[in-house]
Amino acid sequence: MSERLQVGLIGAGHFGRYHALKLAGAARARFIGLADPNPARAKEVAWEAGCPVKTVEEILAGADAVIIAAPAEFHYEHAARALRAGKHVLVEKPIAATLDQADELIGLARQAGVVLQVGHLERFSAAHGALSSRMGRPLYIEAVRIAPFKPRGTDVSVILDLMIHDLDLILTLADSEVVSVDAVGAPVASALDDIANARIRFASGAVATITASRISLKTERKMRIFSQTGYLTVDFSARKLTLVGRGIGTKVPGFPEFGIEQAGWQDHDALSAEHEAFFAACLDGAKVVVDGLAGKQALAAALMVSRSIAESRAMAEASGLIPKFD
Repeated sequence: MSERLQVGLIGAGHFGRYHALKLAGAARARFIGLADPNPARAKEVAWEAGCPVKTVEEILAGADAVIIAAPAEFHYEHAARALRAGKHVLVEKPIAATLDQADELIGLARQAGVVLQVGHLERFSAAHGALSSRMGRPLYIEAVRIAPFKPRGTDVSVILDLMIHDLDLILTLADSEVVSVDAVGAPVASALDDIANARIRFASGAVATITASRISLKTERKMRIFSQTGYLTVDFSARKLTLVGRGIGTKVPGFPEFGIEQAGWQDHDALSAEHEAFFAACLDGAKVVVDGLAGKQALAAALMVSRSIAESRAMAEASGLIPKFD
């Protein structure tokens, strides 16, 4: 394989455009073109990125690797086709619609001996590095991710749109199997759930509570992590974290063994970092940071949340607490 990876893009929507612009300036990739079913959109993004518009067939014929940023319902279809063609694949989250589809994609990548990476962008953020380096295995995690309503992304529920980011981070931090989920949620501004809250219990005994909303009046992203060694709170929007623990920072009055440490981080380009990790896996044989199995695990947790919401809704409808949703 050449030193520069020949990369094509399938999907030039909101996030696909960001992929295109990053690919246009990537040192280790040659952007061979993009495909999108909307000709006007394809032409507009291709002009910005300085690449040709191509068909999916042309991209698969000329690329070493494919980035798939199409709507979620098409992830499996495009990823499976590219993997069968022997192409490395970076597919946006969620990896697929079902666990069987995720298993098939993992199997296809293994059979072809190619890279399958899933676009859980938070894994490449400076925030993730800052909090994971300061905290051991958690006993309890509380995460909040809320934002004002935008029509974009409503092809999937808030669980697959927003909550799945925190699910992936929490699965990484907990490093334990999910044993139960109790969740509630509701559609408000779209046909699918726009708000959701889930309580997740792990085999280790750890518990996580996650709230996600895409119909809030403000944007807020926070996480609190409790462990035997201390307490960490993270404000992602303010790029600030506070750690309370033994033998660190400024002493806490009345608790001489404990101290407070405050820190921040300098944001970096997480999407470029994600691309660079993908290129390294394809060209150098580096370990895939977010592989197909990680994508499947995040999807499995998201589907458990969705099932629990459906069960909670059925109970509320049966009791008359809420009207039946058609």
